[in-house]
Amino acid sequence: MTKITPALRSEIAPTGKLRVGANMSNFLLTAKDPATGAPRGLVVDLGHELGKRLGLPVEIVPFPNPGALADAAGQNVWDVGFIGAEPQRAKEIDFSPAYVEIEATYLVPPGSPLKTIADVDRAGIRIITNERAAYELWLGRNLKHAKLITEKGPDNAFKRFVDEKLDALAGLKPRLTTDRDQLPGSRILDGRFTAVQQAIGNPKGRNAAAAYLREFVEDVKASGLVAKLIERNGVRGLTVAPKA
Repeated sequence: MTKITPALRSEIAPTGKLRVGANMSNFLLTAKDPATGAPRGLVVDLGHELGKRLGLPVEIVPFPNPGALADAAGQNVWDVGFIGAEPQRAKEIDFSPAYVEIEATYLVPPGSPLKTIADVDRAGIRIITNERAAYELWLGRNLKHAKLITEKGPDNAFKRFVDEKLDALAGLKPRLTTDRDQLPGSRILDGRFTAVQQAIGNPKGRNAAAAYLREFVEDVKASGLVAKLIERNGVRGLTVAPKA
C-alpha cells in the first residue's frame, strides 16, 4: 500500500475529516439504525475502515439516491462516494475498481409472455425503473427497442409498475425478490442484463487520492474484509467483485 503522508491525507480530505458520501436508497449497502437513525451498513463500515487507515475522523454524508450523490461531486460536500461506477458519472468522478457486484434483471407481471431477458428489448414493451440508478443508466445506453420509463425511488417504480400494468420492472435482483413477494404470480427473469459495479469514487483532479482508493479496494477484497462485512451485515445478493 502507498505510504500515508500529510500530503495524501490533505488531498483525500481537505477539511481534515473524511466525508463519506453514502447512497441511502440502496438497502443492500446502507440502512438507518432503528434506534438512532444514523446510517449503518457495508458502506459505513468500509468508510470507517478507510478513515482508520488514513488516520482521519469520518463523517458519513447521506444522500437520498445515487443521482443526488453524483450531482454533489463538484460541490465540496463529500470526499469519497460509494456509488455504482457508470460512464456518465465518470465525467465528474474517478472510480476505484468495484468492491461488490449486484445483479440487475427484470420482474414481469403475472401471465407475462416475456420469458427471457432477451425478450424484453422489443418494440411496444414498457420498462420502468428507478431514476438515475446505475442500472437505469446502463439501460439508457443499451436498450434498442423497448421504452424506458423512470420513477423516483424503487418504491414508486414498483407502485407504478403495478398500477399502470407495465411490462417489466428493472432493478437489483435482491430488491426485485421483495417486490415479487408483494405481487403474487409475478416472476423474476433468469440471468441478468448487467451487474452493477459498486465502487468508491472521488472528485476529479485528486489523482493521488484516486490511486490510493484503487489500492484500498483491491486490498480489502483480497484480505477477505469485504466478504466478512457482507456476512456481518447479513446481506444477501452481493458478490465480492473480482480483482480488476
